[in-house]
Amino acid sequence: MAEPPGARAPRPPTGAAVPRARRASRSSPIVLVACLVALAVAPGRVTAAAMLAAGETFPTWSMRDQTGATVSSQDLAGKTYLLWFYPKAMTPGCTAEGNALRDESPALAKAGVEVLGVSFDEPRENAEFVAAQGFPFRLLSDDGSLAVQVGAAESRDQSAARRISYLVGPDGKVVQAYPSVSPATHAREVLEDATAARAKSAAPAPPAR
Repeated sequence: MAEPPGARAPRPPTGAAVPRARRASRSSPIVLVACLVALAVAPGRVTAAAMLAAGETFPTWSMRDQTGATVSSQDLAGKTYLLWFYPKAMTPGCTAEGNALRDESPALAKAGVEVLGVSFDEPRENAEFVAAQGFPFRLLSDDGSLAVQVGAAESRDQSAARRISYLVGPDGKVVQAYPSVSPATHAREVLEDATAARAKSAAPAPPAR
C-alpha cells in the first residue's frame, strides 16, 4: 500500500551494528598508531637523525673512494677534515661546489683541512667526476649508512644525499655543521671557520690563578 503523504521514513535498525561501528571508530586511532610504528621499524628502513651540533662526536665511518680503495675515519684520526655531502656527481650545483673547493684547496690544506666529498654515487661515477673537474681530493661512496646518522638522508633507500657538510676536528668531534650550503660560497665559509678554529686551538691557555 502507498505511504500516506508526509509519512516519516523508517529509522535505520538499531542493535549490535551500532556498537560495532562505535567500537571500530574508537579503535581507529590505535590501528593507525600501530601501522605507523610498524612502518617506522620495518626492516631496511631507518629514520634520519637530526644534524649533529658543534662539539658532538662524529660517527665512525668507512667508505670506498673513486678508485675503490677503502677510506675510514680511523685513517683521519688526529686530522681536521671536511665531509661535503652532495646529491649527484656531474650535476651543476655539485660541480660548482666541488670546483670552489678545488680552487680553495691550497688554502684549505694550509689551514690543515683535508677535503672529502660524499654521495650515493658509485666509485665509477665519482672517478669520472674527479677526472672531468680535476679535483685534488677524494670522493667517497656512501651506501646511506653514514648519511642517515648525520641528517644527510631520510633513509638508506633515498636516491640522493642532502647538500650538507661537516668540519670535523682532530679529536673526531664536530667543529662546524653546515645544514644549508651555497655551492658558490661554501669553500670560503669553510676556510674561514677552519682558520678560526686553528687559531683558537693554537692560542696559549690562560695562566692558572
